[in-house]
Amino acid sequence: MALQEIAAIVALTGVMAYAIFGGADFGSGIWSALAGGPRAGGQRNALYKAIGPVWETNNVWLVFIIVVLLMAFPGAMADLFTALLVPLSVGLIGVVFRGAAFAFRNFGRESGAREAPVHGIVFSMASVIAPFAFGVALGATAGGEIKLNDGGAVTSGLWAPWLRALPLLFGVTAVAVCSYLTMSYMTTRSAGDLREDFRVRGLLAGAAVGLLAVVTLAVSYWDSRDFWDLWQRPAPLAMSGVALVAGLTSMFVLWRRWYALAPAATGGAMALLVAAWGVIQYPYFIVPSEKIFDVASNDAMIRSSLVGLLCGAVILIPSLLLLYLSFVAESAEEAPES
Repeated sequence: MALQEIAAIVALTGVMAYAIFGGADFGSGIWSALAGGPRAGGQRNALYKAIGPVWETNNVWLVFIIVVLLMAFPGAMADLFTALLVPLSVGLIGVVFRGAAFAFRNFGRESGAREAPVHGIVFSMASVIAPFAFGVALGATAGGEIKLNDGGAVTSGLWAPWLRALPLLFGVTAVAVCSYLTMSYMTTRSAGDLREDFRVRGLLAGAAVGLLAVVTLAVSYWDSRDFWDLWQRPAPLAMSGVALVAGLTSMFVLWRRWYALAPAATGGAMALLVAAWGVIQYPYFIVPSEKIFDVASNDAMIRSSLVGLLCGAVILIPSLLLLYLSFVAESAEEAPES
């Protein structure tokens, strides 16, 4: 396997990690806004408590993705941020406002001050806007409307590459994915009626993810024939089938109330859904303008970058595992019932 392909896989792995960890974070804000019924307050409190120790940590994957792209595909990254300046900027602004709203809410509660409703509103709105914008950006890279001239300059403008049906559906699907991940994870951080609330919402969100994935593929037939044609190849079809089976399995796990398996099943299914997008897009970095091999850095740069990332992973991965596992164990012991 060529170094360029390894670098692309590393970047895709970062996207998958951000989807399954950061995505669950975003989903907490989405469901905070949608909390309802006699246990609405308990639902919000459980969601806030669940993300409290990890909400900042999950953004490390966003930084990871940017670093990999900057080192291994600097020219293509510049093209992406030029063509997709609007959705990427909106997504990053959403991340900042979301974090600020959550932090101010917690500081207010610690000081005994009454919680300002605006904190919750900003937190929920940003939790929808950020994943939607990032999903739109992913859809636009595969949509085939990012145009470059012979000199490599972007000529498609600020709006045409992403203000279309396929990228917008990618954005809606990203919001649904975040919602599904959160509800599945929350079944291990709650008990009693509250757990059942999360389970039912998780099944609904999972069904929405499946429906949106099918609709997105169907829409690509008339909105982006490049994406449709790439999907018709054997490898993307096989990967899509694997993702479908994994998604149905995660739904079955939730339906059967096998809560201990739910986070791994759902996280794995959503990671495979992101992987399917990557396999469909291969060998393009931006469909159909730039291929991975054409826009990658030289071998020496990629090799040194991968070695540096590997050294960092020796410290980062065990630390994250310790954080997540410790927090899950603590949450399971203190799971609220209402």
